[in-house]
Amino acid sequence: MSEVKIIGSHVKNMPWQERTDEAKKWQPLWRYDQNPIIERNPLEGVARIFNSAVIPYQDAFIGVFRGEQTDGVPFIYLGHSKDAIHWEFEREKIQFTDENGEPFMPVYAYDPRLVKVEDTYYIMWCQDCYGASIGMAWTQDFKTFTRIENPFLPFNRNAVLFPRKIGGKFVMLSRPSDSGHTPFGDIFLSESPDMIYWGKHRHVMGKAGDCWWENVKIGGGAAPIETTEGWLLFYHGVTGTCNGFVYSIGGAILDIDNPSIVKYRCRDFLLTPEKWYEERGFVPNVTFPCATIHDSVSGRIAIYYGAADTYVGLAFTTVEEVTAYIKEHSQVTESDTEPGLH
Repeated sequence: MSEVKIIGSHVKNMPWQERTDEAKKWQPLWRYDQNPIIERNPLEGVARIFNSAVIPYQDAFIGVFRGEQTDGVPFIYLGHSKDAIHWEFEREKIQFTDENGEPFMPVYAYDPRLVKVEDTYYIMWCQDCYGASIGMAWTQDFKTFTRIENPFLPFNRNAVLFPRKIGGKFVMLSRPSDSGHTPFGDIFLSESPDMIYWGKHRHVMGKAGDCWWENVKIGGGAAPIETTEGWLLFYHGVTGTCNGFVYSIGGAILDIDNPSIVKYRCRDFLLTPEKWYEERGFVPNVTFPCATIHDSVSGRIAIYYGAADTYVGLAFTTVEEVTAYIKEHSQVTESDTEPGLH
């Protein structure tokens, strides 16, 4: 069996912690022992930061953060870090403009993702456009942020771009939904030649009814990681209990050339709420992945996830370990392995 490699950049100052004695050797992910890395009331006027995305930038790190304001309205804030663990936040929320440089702020914005494609950084978030919908903007310097056309009609959530074009097209995952707290949801893939017109929508995968932890709905998480095995995807799966929803982290590997085809899909969750900061908070029992930092040389992966809609947590793995675990525990259905077009 050949060694699995990450295809991408070398991150010299990659955040990392070896397994602690507490971590179970059979689990493919292990938590940072100083979690949560972002606690309550992180800056004036913001009660909680969670469900956020980070990326390497100029020998350091930058991120877009879901800041739940003290009036309850969520917006996106910019954060800076030298080590991707200790963060400083800009006091004012990100000021979005239109293509003419005029102010163009969303009514609200939450659960951002941040992905670099070629020389441009794209932010995706959930917002209101006559219902829950996907908002998008781009920047090249993290000083100006230009909004572009919403890619899809409402209702939709959990959009995340692939970090490179596939077949010359931008490719994005999303989760069509409804106007409420969606009691259903499958992951779909769409492509665009210009980030304006989106089409060729393909089903990627749906909830797994016989897997307790994802039997209600699923949704995209961190941007897919390109590997020699395929696109490594960390996503969230939701189950319903007598005490409400529980959000866990799952893993799958998509075909490198046609990512609507699922090669492997882990039957087991990779991480589920177990620690106090995941079980107790504004919304209990949530682990919600939104970003990874990954190093092509060492194969190390750091996963950033929202915890209980209150905190930001950090977990670690390696591409070899998590890929082997997903393949060993894989269970795919016919709808997973087909191209997703009926």
